[in-house]
Amino acid sequence: MRNGYRLLVFDWDGTLMDSAAHIVAGLRAALADLGAAPIPEARLRNVIGLGLREALDTLFPERDEAFKHRYAGRYRTRFLGAPSPPSLFPGAAPVLERLAGDGYLLAVATGKSRQGLTRELHATGLDRRFHASRCADETCSKPDPRMLTEILEELAVEPQHALVIGDTEYDLEMAHRAGARSVAALYGVHERGRLLRHRPEACLEAIDALPDWLAGHDGA
Repeated sequence: MRNGYRLLVFDWDGTLMDSAAHIVAGLRAALADLGAAPIPEARLRNVIGLGLREALDTLFPERDEAFKHRYAGRYRTRFLGAPSPPSLFPGAAPVLERLAGDGYLLAVATGKSRQGLTRELHATGLDRRFHASRCADETCSKPDPRMLTEILEELAVEPQHALVIGDTEYDLEMAHRAGARSVAALYGVHERGRLLRHRPEACLEAIDALPDWLAGHDGA
């Protein structure tokens, strides 16, 4: 632990996977499919990072369960049926390879479903890169810290030796509530001001800046 960190916990959408535009497009298309009124893009982007159930509760607090169930089905169909699937951010795969070579444990904590994460890990060739992962449909959604604490327990890592890398305030709040530190990915969904409120250790403009930041950081 040259810099105090043993475990690096990555968000997926907006941090490793360049998928924000695909998610927004799927949310919009599902609205149109159900004949619902359009929702401004800022509101749609705001729920990226939450579990789907939590996202729908945020977008549609007045709607009943039947509507949310239909909407979730249409969203999944639209997202999966996109003509060109999302891809990793440039440099993401080499960054993970370098960090694994440096001896870090790697994990994913995501608002995706387990089925969705498994599919994208396979598609990107990252199936065996991570030592642990948690998804929103198998534990509490961010910003609840349970997703992170379960990863810490599984890998026997103390919170102070873990670093969360994420692009939303949900990621950074989760880290803070679990007693871990965080790095903000400025190239993702939430703007700098929202991320800075959670006092990340650093704000990175690109994922490929992470290894050099870690190499020069003493963790104090």
